[in-house]
This record gives sequence, C-alpha cells and structure tokens, in this order.
Amino acid sequence: MLVKGEMSKKEKTEKIKKPKKCGTYIGGQAVLEGVMMMGKSGMATAVRDPDGEIQIEAQRIVKSDAAKTVAKIPFVRGIVNLVSSLVRGTKTLMRSATVYGNGEDGDEPGKVENWVMQKFKVSLMDIVTVISVCLGVILAVALFFFLPNYLVGLLQKAFPDALVYSDLNGLWTGLILGGIKFIIFLGYLGAILLLKDIRRLYQYHGAEHKTINAYEHGVELTPEKVTECSRIHDRCGTSFLFIVLLINVIVFSVVSWACRVNMISNGPLRVLARLGLEIVLLPVIAGISYEILKLLAKFDNKFVNIFKAPGMLLQKYLTTREPTEDMIEVAIAAFNKVLEMDADETSPESQFVTGGILSKMLDATKKKFAAEDIDESDAEWIYALVLKIHRSDLYTVERTVSSYESKKIAEIIQKRLTGRPLWYIIGDTEFYGCTIKVDERALIPRPETEMLADIVIKSVENGDKVLDMCTGSGCIAIAVSKACKKRGVSVTAADISDAAIMLAKENANYNSADVSFVVSDLFENVHGRYNIIVCNPPYIKSGDIPFLQREVREHEPRIALDGGEDGLEFYRQISKNVKNYLTRDGMLIMECGENQATDILKIFPKRDYAIVLKDLNGVERFLKIVF
Repeated sequence: MLVKGEMSKKEKTEKIKKPKKCGTYIGGQAVLEGVMMMGKSGMATAVRDPDGEIQIEAQRIVKSDAAKTVAKIPFVRGIVNLVSSLVRGTKTLMRSATVYGNGEDGDEPGKVENWVMQKFKVSLMDIVTVISVCLGVILAVALFFFLPNYLVGLLQKAFPDALVYSDLNGLWTGLILGGIKFIIFLGYLGAILLLKDIRRLYQYHGAEHKTINAYEHGVELTPEKVTECSRIHDRCGTSFLFIVLLINVIVFSVVSWACRVNMISNGPLRVLARLGLEIVLLPVIAGISYEILKLLAKFDNKFVNIFKAPGMLLQKYLTTREPTEDMIEVAIAAFNKVLEMDADETSPESQFVTGGILSKMLDATKKKFAAEDIDESDAEWIYALVLKIHRSDLYTVERTVSSYESKKIAEIIQKRLTGRPLWYIIGDTEFYGCTIKVDERALIPRPETEMLADIVIKSVENGDKVLDMCTGSGCIAIAVSKACKKRGVSVTAADISDAAIMLAKENANYNSADVSFVVSDLFENVHGRYNIIVCNPPYIKSGDIPFLQREVREHEPRIALDGGEDGLEFYRQISKNVKNYLTRDGMLIMECGENQATDILKIFPKRDYAIVLKDLNGVERFLKIVF
C-alpha cells in the first residue's frame, strides 16, 4: 500500500525510462569517496574529505590540433581514448586517495617516514600508492593472462584427445581461453565486493550514473530528485570492458587460429606467442570496442538493447550500488563544475587541499606568490604561523603537513592572493613584544616603526609624559607604556580617526597597557605639555600612492599614507605648534620617508639640535629634534 504522494514502482520505472531531454558529452568515474566528471573543456573531481567537506579539483582540458584530428578518425580514437582513460583514471584515483587518506590526526611520523622525507623529499604514502598501482598492474596481468593460459594448459593435459594441437581445435582453444577470462572477470568483480571500500566506490559509481541520467532526463539536480533516477547508464565503462572482453575473445581466437599459435607444441613458447599476440591485438580490440560502444549509445530500442543488456546487468548486480544522498551531492558538485567550465572558459581551475611535504608545499606557494608579485616572505610567515614553527626553522626541519593544516594554509593563501595584506588576514602581529590586533582601521606596524618605539623608550626618563600622535593601531604608545611601566611614565595617544582610536583602545586593553586616548587632528584636542612627542605621520607623496604595492594602496587607510604633494605636509603642520606642547628641553621624535630627512630639518629651523638616525637598511629614517 502506498501513502499519499508516494510513487509506485511502476511509476518510478516509467519516469526513469522517459525519453532523454538533454544530451551530454559528460562522462565520469567513481574515485575514493568521490566522483570525477569530464566534459568537452574541463574535468572536475569532487571528493568528500575526512572532515565531511566536499573538495573539488578542476582542470582545463587543452587538446592539441593533433588530438582533435585523431578524435575524428574511427578506430584510432578508441585506442587513444583507452590509453588516456587508463592514465587519467589512475592519476585521478591517486589524487582522490590523497584527500581520502589525510585527516586531522596527531600521530607523529615514525622513524622510517621521517627518513624517507629527509632523504627523498616524498611522503611514505606516495611511495605506498605507487607500489599499489604497480602491484595492481601485475595482478591484472597475472589474472587475465597467465592464469587463463595456465588453466587452458591444465585442460589440454586433462583432455588431450579433445584439445589436441590441431588446426580446427586451435579455434576452440582460443574460445575456451576467452571463456575462462570471462569467468575470472566476473569472479574478480564479485570478490572485490567483499571489501567495504569497494562497495562504497560502487555506490559513488551509482551516484555518478544517477546524476548524468538526471541531467539527460531534465530532472532537477538535487540529491532528493537525483536519487529517484536510474543508476544504470548505457555509456558506462563496465559495458565497455564487457565489449572489450567479447571482442578480445572473438578477435584473439580467430587470429591465433589463423596464425596457428595453438599448434605450437612447446608450452613456454606458446604462452609467449599468445602474450605477444594479445599485446599486438590490444589496440585493434580497443578501437573496435570503442566504435561499437559509441554506436550502441546512439540508439535506444529493443534490438539494440539486446546488445546493451550484458553490460547493464553487470552494472546492476556488480559494479554499481545504490548511493546515499550525500554521495549524490558529491557527484552533483563535480557535474556542475564541469558544466560551468564547458559554459564559461574563464571558470577557474582548482586543486585539492591535501597534506604533503613541507619543503615542496612551501616552494610551490612561493612560486605562486612570485607570479602574483607578492612578497615570498609572506609564504614563509603563513607556514610558520600555521605549523607553529619558527620562520628560520622552515628550511632546516622537514615534516609532513596534514590535510587539516593544509586547509588552514590554503585558506590564508587564497585570501592573500586577493591582495589583502597578510597581517590583516591573520588578525594580529607582534610589535616590540606585544600582540597588536590589525585590520583596515589602521596601518600595519612596520619593522621601522618598531625601531622608532625603541628610540623613544631609550630616550624616556623617569616620570616623563609621552604623546604619541597619529597613533593608528596604538602600537608605539602601548610599547612605550609597557616598557616604562615601572618608571612612572604616562602615555597619551592621539589620532584623527575614530576607528583607529577604537582599535588602539582594544589593543591597549588586550595588552594591559595604561594609555590615555584622544581623537584629535594633530594638536587640535591635545592639552598640556609633554617631555617627548613621537609621531609617525603620513609621508607618502600623493602622486606615488597609485604605484604602491597592491595590498597597501587598496587595503590600508589612505588617510594614514597620504602626506600631500611632496609628502611633507604633516611635518609642516606639526612645526607650527609643536613647541607649545613640549616642555623645556622637550624632544620630538619622528619617522620619515627615504631622502626626506634633510628637507624636514629645514622645516624646523628653531631647534637646539637634531639627530638623524638610520634604519637597518642604512636609510635615514628617524629624526630626533630637541627644542
């Protein structure tokens, strides 16, 4: 009995069998915990990682003129497609394994794994994967060539009268050999179903078919709708394998009979002759099989379905299983990405976020940053911060980067590639032993400014009053307050920006620094006199701002950069009133731009004396003026 709104089995079957509305060239392949889909111009593999997130790796398919020409040549294209499919399928499986096999775990690599990393710069898992592929090839050769020939040899010994090395019986021997291959093929497919991972692989195979069927029949691509569609598809690789085996039996039997291979009485020589013949005939068999599969896929009638039936039955009972909705969601993600790439040539490529060897990953990131004109040191900082490794140790300590760590690294890298400054992305930076929160409300403290704070701290005497003008993030005021806490020094910080003052207050609270704040356009709202006034004013020429680094000109506040036409406007404004806010023998300490020191000193002619100090690069960067 059906509840209201539920479809009967007959209705579902009719829905599945209704005529196709949308033809598509998109085909696919099940991979570990995911699905690969390939269209005309793009290929996308979607995999659900151990954290439950769907990762997508997308690549553009760039075909040469020669490849396009080959694709039009019957039979030849089948050979090319077989080879490319094997190579692509193996690579895709290996790539999916890197996602599937890398979760967040705290296990430290063992001695062997560490030795492999240090010696060969590869992970032990990479080596295991390559060995697994090689063993898979060896197993395939053993199962589908040596074992059938061995069994035929046993039959020939057991029934010498029936399988003598005669002309006609040689044909029967070839057919028996093919029949044994069929039995081994079916037994192999059935046996691997005992493995849990293979059963899940076949579920993803079903999800791939359901998604393509849904699209071709005009069904909405949602997990709920797609799950109603058939998991059987007439362009499936299983059908292709069946056709290859069938053609192999026919062609090999006829050719081996014609070449009198089975007439060779020497056993080892006969086996080698068969092996050589199979290798020679493989391209021919692949070409014929591809054309047959392509022809069968064009028609959908009772006569053609007779030839499709064996492949369909193999899919139904062996190589596909009913997927869950979350598996279908993965298949839909891959399919939609391929649709997007086929429709839009600007659709971006993407890569899986997986673990790997630190040195290789860091080198790849530095190259990516260099191509985008981003300082390579940012790559070093990203890895050092996420991995909690001192930046100087990045090149002396080799280790694996887990998938979990790679995700965090990749997230920061993607944001950095948009042009946003690294420290805005991180959210804070170290300044003179303090943690300073940074965002678009103020400039990011530079190493030079840390030197400015050091000059102030070394100049302060017990009980001094210090004013930090143009405080921005409050880094100088906080550093001075913390360093001079036991010396009775009071610190006031001023800035024209309400947002900057708010940020500076947050930083003072976080660092437990005793600083007074005032919103003021230079001296406008400042009261009293100070022993030291420190200022890092805007000193970039207005005309130079469009030529600054992208992250500076597009993200850091212009009000904190623009020093007017010649970059000296704020120094002129300060010179007008500074003496009114300094005590006797008070000191003005400022930072300036390259080649500005001499011109700034001319702006302050009424002074007792002045000292120009250089930064670590030998640039005249700081002015210490006493009035």
